[in-house]
Amino acid sequence: MKIPIVFLGTGQAVPTARRNHSAILLSYKSDNILIDCGEGTQRQFRKAHLNPGMITKLLITHWHGDHILGIPGLLQTLALSGYNKQLEIYGPKGTQYYMNKILEMFVFQGAIKYKIHEIDSGKFFENSDFYLEAEKMQHGTPCLAYSFVEKEKIRLVKEKLEKLKIKGKIIADLAKGKDIIWNEKKIKAKDLMYKQEQKKITIIMDTIINKNMEKIAENSDLLICESTFMEDSEKGKDLAADYSHLTAKQAAETAKKSKSKKLILTHLSQRYQGKEKLILEEAKKVFKDTIVAEDLSKVEV
Repeated sequence: MKIPIVFLGTGQAVPTARRNHSAILLSYKSDNILIDCGEGTQRQFRKAHLNPGMITKLLITHWHGDHILGIPGLLQTLALSGYNKQLEIYGPKGTQYYMNKILEMFVFQGAIKYKIHEIDSGKFFENSDFYLEAEKMQHGTPCLAYSFVEKEKIRLVKEKLEKLKIKGKIIADLAKGKDIIWNEKKIKAKDLMYKQEQKKITIIMDTIINKNMEKIAENSDLLICESTFMEDSEKGKDLAADYSHLTAKQAAETAKKSKSKKLILTHLSQRYQGKEKLILEEAKKVFKDTIVAEDLSKVEV
């Protein structure tokens, strides 16, 4: 199955008319995972014709304002909209403290069920379909990158089932790898099966270049990576180092070294407004299969 991703915000610390603060929505079956929630994110949901009440998990990369200032408004909207799920909130060390401060700073109307998980490196959520993992980044404050991994599965070939006119509860036996008798003929389960490969999506936000980037992005089908600066006559590279951010070239080098299949650049500085083509060209010199995200753009993996 295809995994849809919506870029709700693709800008850096200072938003522009074209780029809102960071937020990415990844949907899989009944789970809708929001990665970061910059100021204005709930309005971006409306622009994308999406209901914020669909969110099941919030993954916070770090607690800088452009990645979290949309949380108060989002929580208030959920409470006023009859949100009846428990919102699972994940983030680095300090997440419990900062969430408490958010709820103290205004008069919250209504109520919402939520659970806060402070996490470190490694796998932090898993079910029968997928798991989530994190790695520490370097940004001057506790910061995490995340990977969503759909597990490898054995599937039945739908066309073959239809050709043999196999239907009903007996399909469950085939799915378990059991041979069956159908229309007085033995049908071998292995002849109707194929392997659905693992699918991996990695999101790396604010960080200086570090070894954990390649580690968490290894063999990603899609790497979404911050690209705040570009290396224009070394100035951009120096700024990236000074502010603990990445250049488009560094993001591309990470995609290449990690053997990722595709790269999407996001978190662009306002200084490159209208110059996205230059950022793209810089990255493509290193990693060809690269695109630049736009607010409300959608991709499927």
